[in-house]
Amino acid sequence: MDFQLKSEFIELDNLLKTLELVASGAEAKQSIQSGAVKVNGQVESRIRRKLRLGDSVEFQEQRINILSTPS
Repeated sequence: MDFQLKSEFIELDNLLKTLELVASGAEAKQSIQSGAVKVNGQVESRIRRKLRLGDSVEFQEQRINILSTPS
């Protein structure tokens, strides 16, 4: 799955909510802190980790590629 950035970055918890992979901010926080989310192949525990062009996120057997906004 690809995600198009609308600005310079998106925070990890907001990405999960935007893509409706979690139902709420609390669920996003719990999922991230439990080690269920990987960024660029590494477990990520920072809830507000800034994701930028080229990053990839793995969560619940989904891989999300962060792409820039089309020009």
